[in-house]
This record gives sequence, structure tokens and C-alpha cells, in this order.
Amino acid sequence: METDHRYDDLLDLPHPTSARHPRMSMTDRAAQFSPFAALTGYGDAILETARRTDERRELDDQEKASLDEALGWLRSHLAERPPVRITYFRPDHRKAGGVYLQREGRVRNIDDGTATLVFDGGDSVPLLDIAALERIP
Repeated sequence: METDHRYDDLLDLPHPTSARHPRMSMTDRAAQFSPFAALTGYGDAILETARRTDERRELDDQEKASLDEALGWLRSHLAERPPVRITYFRPDHRKAGGVYLQREGRVRNIDDGTATLVFDGGDSVPLLDIAALERIP
């Protein structure tokens, strides 16, 4: 293959510099080639739509009775600060549904004014969101 020598005379010429326009910084030059996000926030909206949530399920009569019994036992033993494990529903604030979580700890109080179960440390869970409650030995 033959080498084309038509432009060899240009190789040794000085770099052209404008008398009117200052040289662009390397940062500004790089910014020209950065990706352009025409739809700002669109990617976040897609991720939010894809995020899964669970539906809150209704407790059957047996589950309600079991939960009422466990809460009754808990009320009678609050002075002992018994350790328990609860399964509760946390509603999602952005879309329909939520997530079921478990929490273990010692119960400090059942606040009837706000209808919440209060753990040592101050964390609280609304009583209506509790799906299951069990004693931890």
C-alpha cells in the first residue's frame, strides 16, 4: 500500500490561533461531547414505575383473633418490656401498595392516643399496620 503524501507540507505548520476568540478550555471542549439528556427525569420515572410494591392484604378472622390475643398479652406485660417480633405493612408514599417488614425489639408502650406500638429507642408502628405479633423467648 502506498502512502499518500499530499498533505505532508501541512504537518509542520503552527497551530492556528484566532485573534478574535480566546482558546476554549479543555473542560469546555469536553462538555461539548457529553451526553445530552433531552428528557430530564425520564430515567427516574422509568425506575419508579418498575419498582414493585405489595398490596396490603386483609387479615382473616383467625389472624385477627390471634393478633388481638397477642396484643392483649402484650398490654398485660408492658412493665416487663417484653421482646417481640412484628410483621407490619409500611405504605409507599409514592405509589399504591407498600412493603411488609419485620421488626424485633422490646416494647416500651402501646400508645392508645396515637394507636401505635412504641419500641425502646422511640420507633413506633401503627397498630392498624401490624399483621402479626409474636413473643421472642
